[in-house]
Formats: sequence, C-alpha cells, structure tokens
Amino acid sequence: MRKVKYLADVNILIALLDEDHIHHKLVLKWFDASDEDEFGVCAFTEAGFLRVATNPKAASNTIETALDALASLNHHAGYRFWPISEGWSSLAAPFIERVFGHQQITDAYLLGLAVKEDGVLVTMDKAIQYMAGPKYSKHVLALE
Repeated sequence: MRKVKYLADVNILIALLDEDHIHHKLVLKWFDASDEDEFGVCAFTEAGFLRVATNPKAASNTIETALDALASLNHHAGYRFWPISEGWSSLAAPFIERVFGHQQITDAYLLGLAVKEDGVLVTMDKAIQYMAGPKYSKHVLALE
C-alpha cells in the first residue's frame, strides 16, 4: 500500500499542537490514524504557525515554546520537511481561475505544492476543495 504524503496547513498545526484548541481532538485523531503515512510542513506553514502561536491575542506562547512544539513533529516516524522551489504563479497555475481573493493566496500555494509533490494538503478549510476542483480534489483532505 502506498504511503500518503500529507502537507499540514496552518490551522492543522495550530489544532494539533495546542491541546486547548477546539479542534485538537479531531486533528489528533486523524494524526494518530495516519501514523503509517508521511506528514510534514513547509516554510509557509512553519511561519504561519509561529505567527499565530506567538500572538498574544491568540495563544501567547513564547517563540521558544512555539519552536519546541514544531520540533516535536520531528519525532513522527513519517515526518518530512517540504521544500518549496517554485514561485507562486507556477504552483497556483492549475487552479488560478478559482482564486477569488487575497485570503486564498497562501491556500493556492500550499495546494500547488501538494499537487507538485503528489501529496495531500490536510486542512479544516472546506473552501480549498472548491479551489482544487474535480481534477485536483484528491490532493485535499478537509477534516470535519
């Protein structure tokens, strides 16, 4: 059986690494069930996690605590870092016609990276499924 390569978006990382998050149990259940698969982050999801996790209005972690939480992912047997070597226009090109606003810019980039790497972007944002459309829907897993 082929291992699935999952790329976590920021909301998945926040929910996974914050035990007080409303979706922590949901994401942890999925994470534990997918332990035979690959799981990773990219520079965008790392930076986004750090931005939210250290925001005093959201979680108010120190940078050290947030970095430790990210480092804990390295202990997952299938963990891998997803490097990004292409620009936004190239990665988002397959679904550019479905990008309608500024809040979808990062989503399109992450989805494009998942498509390029034959992986799956795991998210709680159901709108990304629309952006993917039928052709790329296999590259999105929206947890509910």
